[in-house]
Amino acid sequence: MNTIIIAEAGVNHNGDIECAKRLIECAADAKADYVKFQTFVAAKIIDAKAKKANYQIENSKDMVETQLQMVQKLELSKEDHEVLIEHCEANNIGFLSTAFDSESVDLLESFGQSIFKIPSGEITNFPLIRQIARIPGKKIISTGMSTMEEIKQAIEVLEKAGTTRSDMIVLHCNTQYPTPMEDVNLRAMNTIKEECNVAIGYSDHTLGIEVPIAAVAMGAQLIEKHFTLDRRMVGPDHAASLEPKELKAMVQSIRNIEQALGDGVKRVSPSEKENIKIARKSVFYNQSLTSGDVITIEHLVMKRPGDGISPSKIDEIVGKIVTSDVHKEAYFKWSDVS
Repeated sequence: MNTIIIAEAGVNHNGDIECAKRLIECAADAKADYVKFQTFVAAKIIDAKAKKANYQIENSKDMVETQLQMVQKLELSKEDHEVLIEHCEANNIGFLSTAFDSESVDLLESFGQSIFKIPSGEITNFPLIRQIARIPGKKIISTGMSTMEEIKQAIEVLEKAGTTRSDMIVLHCNTQYPTPMEDVNLRAMNTIKEECNVAIGYSDHTLGIEVPIAAVAMGAQLIEKHFTLDRRMVGPDHAASLEPKELKAMVQSIRNIEQALGDGVKRVSPSEKENIKIARKSVFYNQSLTSGDVITIEHLVMKRPGDGISPSKIDEIVGKIVTSDVHKEAYFKWSDVS
């Protein structure tokens, strides 16, 4: 099964619908499976006094603005969603959005969205999880800032509200933008798989593309990665996002890794068969012998090409009697001996 790749546009449109449409085009050009945005009513999810995270202050270049003021500028209207869904269809890429409040869940459900993500910040929001659980389809759970116990609780809430584990994908994640390499802890992804008996994936906030590629090699079934038109743009998530060429490189690298993983059976591959005779060796005579001589190891040498008798037969050859004269540097042949 191919890894599902979600190009996370998030709020990197900066509230500009034309920018959002260009993000869709970039994700489609990179051949991601989905492009994902964020759907919310800012005033319903953020208190007026809530402060911005340090990374949000740094990336938005504004220490005075509140979190609510910042996020309000990034809301997408119902009409915006309709435009973006239509643009995704025109560009042959799946549309997704993450809902952060009940009204937004209803809106996305009304558009027929069947894959819903529970973002890291909502993993303890049991009312929202229960609402999402009742919608048929796949559920993605992101686990940034979470303990294993909190992950298990969220899975249990989903299950009790109607989502089976077979319809869940749990993403290992670190919610720092960008995530320091020493905090990635990629092995925790498979710990989640073992302890929770669920499909696993990885939501990445590191700089670069190597960690999501490694996650695929380790068994991730879904990769989510933020991207932007330009990392220099002002906004909370741009600095930790890929630019279009990097997104394309990540998708191509993941597809290469999928092919490289293979089926796990060790065999001679079609592409290397022709090299066996070139790279392996055959048994040659190291000196001339006459009929009646008994072959010793000193009489033989192992040299390329490998189109003669294999050195793996050496124990069967030593001790044989030569039945006709043979010349130095000639191939050893079974017809030479008795």
